[in-house]
Amino acid sequence: MRVHVIGVIQYMQLRTYNQWTTVMAIFPKYHTAAPNTSARPISMARALTLLCTSACMFSCAQEPVPNASEPVREIANIPAVLPHTDQANEGGWIYNAVVSDEFEGDTVDEDRWFIVGKFEDGKPVYKHPDKPNKWVWKGRAPSQFSGRNYRLEDGKLVLETRWEPDFPFEEEVRKPHFGEALPYENITTACFISRKFFTYGYIEIKSKAADAEVTSAFWSMGDQIELDFFEQFGSHRMEGKAHLDRELWWSLRDWQRGLPEAGKPVYTEHKDLGFNVADEFHIYGFEWDENGFKYYVDGELISTVTPDDVRQWALENRDVPAGYDGWIASRPISLWLDQETFPWNGVPDSLEDLEMNSPVGEKEDGVVDFEIEYVRVWQKPQHILPEHK
Repeated sequence: MRVHVIGVIQYMQLRTYNQWTTVMAIFPKYHTAAPNTSARPISMARALTLLCTSACMFSCAQEPVPNASEPVREIANIPAVLPHTDQANEGGWIYNAVVSDEFEGDTVDEDRWFIVGKFEDGKPVYKHPDKPNKWVWKGRAPSQFSGRNYRLEDGKLVLETRWEPDFPFEEEVRKPHFGEALPYENITTACFISRKFFTYGYIEIKSKAADAEVTSAFWSMGDQIELDFFEQFGSHRMEGKAHLDRELWWSLRDWQRGLPEAGKPVYTEHKDLGFNVADEFHIYGFEWDENGFKYYVDGELISTVTPDDVRQWALENRDVPAGYDGWIASRPISLWLDQETFPWNGVPDSLEDLEMNSPVGEKEDGVVDFEIEYVRVWQKPQHILPEHK
């Protein structure tokens, strides 16, 4: 393995044994944090020498080294990795390790994520661990969330859409908020909901969409607010949908009760990315604060939106009352990762249809993958919740 000098310099900023040890836990992925830099790579041995020297200097100067058997705490304010668009950290970002996930472990951290539809006694159970009396959405029919549809592989979280007609599907047919009532059948998908809330920050994901007629989505929910970072469609069959596999669709939605069009976007954008979202990994960055949103793809700024832009868009495009303030993006959110079927864009009608774009040798397993290398959140000091420090 080889790392960049810039990475070592950032490691040397760490002051404590526990911080250094925590960073080493994510070290295998760190050398990719700045793929476009011209920093000179050095050997792992040299990097470790510099790291150890730095850690020793700081710990000797400031505090004794704790017993090696002491458990390593999760430190929420380690600047171990930085936003892809701000490698110099001019924004003063602090990495929130409570919300972020590098997916380097052998198991999913279920203190961090609610895996929707985990199985008990041979059936999926839809019960939120923090809100046991809350109704839990089972997915957009005809697909249904299954707690078995994921795996951790090579430092990635892989969410699976499966052709699974023998799954114990929910029998109730519900009328969704948008679209027609359809039964759950044939297709199962995955859904991870963060159990941690935060307000404002720089949110980044490195991912590759499933190459099939299903969505690969990264979004969030809060108190009557929904912020969708993307809902990607890796493939298409329907006429007029050829653009979907290149599209970035993001939205801010108001679920305020009593609004005539509750749940519809109060601001939204459709961007042609110029590449198929299922072909390879890309980095999507979203900066969110009191001044609005900035959206980056692979380091390039593609959109800047102010609160006034949102307010104006909502007034011009939605049935809202006089004086309505569309800037609702000031409430805590929790992150979602999922896959869904969008019937208005087409639904796979067979295993062969679902697997049409799968590689040779993988067309019979009935599985297509949404791959996530990491989800990271950085915040400014004034926005970090006490429980995240």
